[in-house]
Amino acid sequence: MRFARIWQRLLGVERAVVEGVEFDSEAEVLVARVRPRKGASRRCGRCGRRASWYDRGEGRRRWRSLDLGPVKAVLEADAPRVNCREHGPTVIAVPWARHGAGHTRMFDDLVAWLAVHTSRTAVAQLMRVAWRTVGAIVTRVSRDASQVGDRLAGLRRIGIDELSYKKGHRYVTCVVDHDTGRLVWAAPGRDKATVGRFFDLLGPERSAMITHVSADGAEWIADVVDQRCPNAVRAADPFHVVAWATDALDQVRRDVWNTARGGRGGRATEASKALKNARWALWKDPDDLSQAQQARLDWIARTHPRLHRAWALKEGLRWVFQLSRQGLPRLAVTALDRWIGWARRCRIPAFVDLARRIVRHRNAIEVAIEHRLSNALVESVNTKLRLITRMAFGFHDPHALIGLAMLALGGLCPPLPARTRPA
Repeated sequence: MRFARIWQRLLGVERAVVEGVEFDSEAEVLVARVRPRKGASRRCGRCGRRASWYDRGEGRRRWRSLDLGPVKAVLEADAPRVNCREHGPTVIAVPWARHGAGHTRMFDDLVAWLAVHTSRTAVAQLMRVAWRTVGAIVTRVSRDASQVGDRLAGLRRIGIDELSYKKGHRYVTCVVDHDTGRLVWAAPGRDKATVGRFFDLLGPERSAMITHVSADGAEWIADVVDQRCPNAVRAADPFHVVAWATDALDQVRRDVWNTARGGRGGRATEASKALKNARWALWKDPDDLSQAQQARLDWIARTHPRLHRAWALKEGLRWVFQLSRQGLPRLAVTALDRWIGWARRCRIPAFVDLARRIVRHRNAIEVAIEHRLSNALVESVNTKLRLITRMAFGFHDPHALIGLAMLALGGLCPPLPARTRPA
C-alpha cells in the first residue's frame, strides 16, 4: 500500500488506483497499469455525466506521462465506451488525462507552460515530442482552460485589431479588454464575418453593454461595431491616424525624390540621394532628432518648401493628440478643426485626401480625444503576439498560435505540475 501511494505521487494519478508497475525493455518505457477509482468510472469523456455501459472500445491504451529521470513513463488502462444520452457512444473519462489526449494532464500542463516561456524547438527536444504535438497540446490546454468561467463577462471597453502572422495575407483578429489588459478572444481572419463571430459569441445583451471600442479606421471593423454595439462609442486609434499622415508625407517625399531624379527611370543625383536618406528625419519626433537629422530637415526647409510643409502638416496632426494626452480635449478639438482647414488649403493632393479621410472618421477621432482612448494596449499585445509567432515558428495551424497567445496573454497559462502558485 505504501509503495502504491508513492507511485501515485510520482505518476500524478492520485485519483486512480495503481495496479502494478513494470519496465518494458523493448520500448524502454516504464509502464504503470492503472484504473479509475470506483466513483470516477463510467462517466462520459465529453461531459463527465454518468452513463450506461456500451462496449470495451479498442481495448487497453497508453497515455504518455512525465519522464522519471531519463526513462519515459506511460500509463496503461482499459478504455471502454459508455452510451451518453447527449454524445452517444463515447470513451469513458479518465481522471489523469483530457478527453481524446494521448498524454496525461500533468504532461500537457508542463508542455503548455514551457511553450509560453521558451521556444517550441526547446520544448520538443526537452519533452521528446514532435513539433506538431506541441501545437496540439497548446490548443487542447487553451481550449480546456477557456471553458472554465466566462472570459467575456463584464466587458465594457474593448480594442479590436488584426495581426499578420504569416505570408500570403494570413491574419488573426484580436480583441483586448482595456480594463484588464488581457487578450479575451482571437480568431483567424480579417473581415466583417470574423468580427461578427465575436459579437455572436458575446450575444446581443452583452454587446449592448459595451461602452467604448477602439480600433483603426478599417471599415470592416467600424461597420460591424456600429451595427452590433448600439450603445458604444467608437474611438479611432491616434497612432493609426498619425500613421495616415506619415504615409501621406512619405508619398510627397517620393514624388519630390522622383522629380529630383528627372522622373521615373532617371539617374540618381546628389539631391535625390539626400532626399532618399531623409526619411527618418521626416518621420521621427523633432525632439528625438540627431544633429545630422536636424541639419537635413533644415536643408529640406530651404530647398524643398512643399515637402517641408507636408512635414509640418504631419507634426500638426500629431500635436492634436499630444494636447489630448495633456488633458486639454477642447483645445485639441479646436486644433483639429484648424488642421483640417489647413490641409484642405495646402494644395498637396496627399494631404487633401487625408483631410477628407479624417472628416469621414471625425466622430471616432473626437471620441479618442475626449476619452483619451487608443489602441496602444492592443498594439502592445500585437507586439507580444509577433514575438510569440517567432517563438512558435513552425505552427502550421493558426489555432495553435491562438492557443499559445491565450495562454501567454489571456491569463490561461496553467501552473507547473504539483505547484500551487500560478505561472
